[in-house]
Amino acid sequence: MTTRAQRAQSETTVTPTTGTTGPVKPTRTSPKPGWVAFVGSGPGDPGLLTVRAADLIREADVVITEGPEHPALVRSLLGLPEGSEGGPELVDGGFGEDGQPLTHAARAKVVVRQAKRGGRVVRLMTGDPFVYASGPEEAAACAKAGLGFEIVPGVSSAAAVPAYAGIPLTTKDHREVTVVTAGDKVDWSRYADCRTLVLLSAVNSIADIARALVVAGRDPETPVAMTRTGTTTEQQTVTSTLEHIAADARAARMAPPAVTVVGEVVEMREALSWFETKPLFGWRILVPRTKEQAGSLSARLRGFGGVPEEVPTISVEPPRNPLQMDKAVRGLVEGRYEWIAFTSVNAVKAVREKFEEYGLDARAFSGLKIAAVGDKTAAAISDWGLRADLVPSGEQSAAGLLEDWPEYDELLDPINRVFLPRADIATENLVAGLIDLGWECDDVTAYRTVRAAPPPAPVRDAIKSGKFDAVVFTSSSTVRNLVGIAGKPHPSTVIAVIGPATAKTAEEHGLRVDVLAPKPDIDDLVDALADYGAGRRAELLEAGLPVTKPSERKSSSRKKATSSR
Repeated sequence: MTTRAQRAQSETTVTPTTGTTGPVKPTRTSPKPGWVAFVGSGPGDPGLLTVRAADLIREADVVITEGPEHPALVRSLLGLPEGSEGGPELVDGGFGEDGQPLTHAARAKVVVRQAKRGGRVVRLMTGDPFVYASGPEEAAACAKAGLGFEIVPGVSSAAAVPAYAGIPLTTKDHREVTVVTAGDKVDWSRYADCRTLVLLSAVNSIADIARALVVAGRDPETPVAMTRTGTTTEQQTVTSTLEHIAADARAARMAPPAVTVVGEVVEMREALSWFETKPLFGWRILVPRTKEQAGSLSARLRGFGGVPEEVPTISVEPPRNPLQMDKAVRGLVEGRYEWIAFTSVNAVKAVREKFEEYGLDARAFSGLKIAAVGDKTAAAISDWGLRADLVPSGEQSAAGLLEDWPEYDELLDPINRVFLPRADIATENLVAGLIDLGWECDDVTAYRTVRAAPPPAPVRDAIKSGKFDAVVFTSSSTVRNLVGIAGKPHPSTVIAVIGPATAKTAEEHGLRVDVLAPKPDIDDLVDALADYGAGRRAELLEAGLPVTKPSERKSSSRKKATSSR
């Protein structure tokens, strides 16, 4: 694969060629040869990247990574799926070819070598480049080599992880805070006062540190909190005291990376914990949808603390015979229709692609009335520069659309025909209802939905064995196809569905429906699942039980909890 960095060495311009899918831009020119941006990626949550950091990564020819999560972060930022080509060249700056961690000096050599090739180089660093990192040494090496560089600060784990744990480092009553990296040479007697301590790399030595602080004069009952993998949905926090933190951390199997806070501010966590108390925090949620449609659903699940895992169950493909669609589009341009009714975002996409194939644009809709089955479909129409004339005022479904659809009136309506571009598996209810209202319908297959290939064996095993906490079904076809390619979800898995028809299909396949969206809308479906998670969490706390995920509960307990809801 030819990378942007390799092209930058041999080309100064790019000449457009036939077969390109979009405008070809000239190759970017670096501010000057050998320029490096040391960019902080923050402590783990990709949402904590600064705007400047994101812009530089998008413009980079080479990205030198540090953590194992960095390649996925870069792909996500650029919208590149796993295994796809394109984007900047990725160079591992964390480990050498022998698999051993690189020293600061070795990393500096990697940076200098890449910078001397020319192009834009981004050195992506965990946390902040100049806070407990090798940024100073690497930047000094660039300066010595005569290479230009800039520093883009990142959110340091010393501040971010306690914040995500709900622990303020300073308050009006506690104004002093000290960050200490644990090690053999630390004189803990210097920290015997009541200041707040933030300890880095202290997991394995916390027993010795706590003992030394107590010997130095700190109260054994001083509150302590240890948070591992902070700012991610794997975050876990243990609260204790100096006297008991070693045993409690060992019981919770705490492991690096972790940040430890010592001081009275830890007591505020009980009231201020906001991240780990999200209603779906850490839930592994199966999203069986088309790849094109999963993005907004997954993003909303992440907002509630969920960990979505997208498993394509259906693929959207063109109709086997495109002639029917071609004829309908020609009829639309020629004024054959009074209405066009879109019942899905995919239908909008299919018609739009056909328009682009013919070299048409939205002006061809002049004089045509447009109906949309719901807000999401109306938004897709709006993105095309059009406005839906009819959207259901009540239920956003084919039935809701029929409720508001006007009867045909030969005096008011010059044409009595409706163009209905739909999926090959769509039901006939809408067509029948329109005919009852006096309209004639051209019911056209605009796209086909076909079953996707089975997911990998580990995913199929996770589905059947209850390792997923929830699954969200957005249509009857996703139910049928998931069961067909991967089997039935385990009884412990929470089943959330978008509407009554999907619920009926799920029950026909032997699934117990736990969550039904109040309206057939993606946002309402996720909100309903979040409400279920919040209610479940409240029930556990009220019963004095630890907050666990559905996948962590025994089958008997799961059934009992379900029957009581």
